[in-house]
Amino acid sequence: MKKSSKISPKIILSGGGTGGHIYPAIAIANEIKSRFPQADILFVGAKDKMEMEKVPKAGYPIKGLWISGIQRKNMLANASFPFKLIDSVWKSRKIVNEFKPDIAIGTGGFASGPMMYAAAQKGVPVLIQEQNSFPGITNKLLKNKAFAICTAYDNMGNYFPKDKIHHTGNPIRSELFTNLPEQKAAKEKLGFNPNKPLILSVGGSLGSRTLNNTWTKAVEQLIDTDIQLLWQTGKLEWNKINANQDLKHELIQATEFIYEMNQAYAAADIIVSRAGAMAISELTLIGKPTILVPFPYAAEDHQTKNAESLANVDAAIMIGDKDAEEQLTQAAINLVQDVEAQKKLMENMKKLAKPNATKDIVDLIEAKLNEY
Repeated sequence: MKKSSKISPKIILSGGGTGGHIYPAIAIANEIKSRFPQADILFVGAKDKMEMEKVPKAGYPIKGLWISGIQRKNMLANASFPFKLIDSVWKSRKIVNEFKPDIAIGTGGFASGPMMYAAAQKGVPVLIQEQNSFPGITNKLLKNKAFAICTAYDNMGNYFPKDKIHHTGNPIRSELFTNLPEQKAAKEKLGFNPNKPLILSVGGSLGSRTLNNTWTKAVEQLIDTDIQLLWQTGKLEWNKINANQDLKHELIQATEFIYEMNQAYAAADIIVSRAGAMAISELTLIGKPTILVPFPYAAEDHQTKNAESLANVDAAIMIGDKDAEEQLTQAAINLVQDVEAQKKLMENMKKLAKPNATKDIVDLIEAKLNEY
């Protein structure tokens, strides 16, 4: 691709509310910065949401909008939504007028809607990135205003104009899946026996009550089968689990948060995980045998749809949240002990991987910049 005439492009990125929207935007920003060191990048997020903390930590400025999602279970809580939306669109227009972006990129979430809408109204080219197999409301509303729609899943033509879709995959931090340490060395570094199988359980930064309840009941069964467990509890139930003396054993390691995820992924023999879009994208790149337990209360039940897209091609095993406490432990033990089943899942999982997602998305951005 030829060098863009835009030596220092001005770019707006908007997405947030959850890490699944924020981290793809940061990955895209980092790739843009690597190509255009003088690029002027501005993030726009929702006030009081996690992007207002995470984005500055990543080294980028951010402006906040007074916006929040629609509450489906409590319609009275939506009384202020029209006022928030009007205020956010007005402020977004002001940001566009003052910043004068060359391109705007939306990764979904509360703030992305008004920001991308305002940018498109001013004639700014808009690219949107959809992480899930079932699109969120924001990206569905923006589909006709974008010049490109980058998806993580195939067969998204039912939701977006087919001529705009680019099946790029989700942008993932490369350090999570490149140059992973050798498995036995990773187990030792994490304090485990290198010669015993290890289950890695991850339930997100807040944790999963379902997974936590399951492993609390499963400790004796895991010990009896000589299987190790690296159990990320999340912050909500960490104190309770950490105080439970019945869970203390050399085979069991519970932790509030796993900071060295590359070590954890390398050490794992099998992985048990929720089915958020970014988690699944990481898992396809890691390529380990995986059991998915989708969170059933995610917006539009998208985690179940994400998990089904893998289970339907034998790339992962899916167990419903309501069945997990009864079925998950035995399913995990069976998988640890079935080498052929592991091999099949690994082969099919790796077929879904998109390791060049960030590069491919920024290629589209650079091509658009080259047009003017």
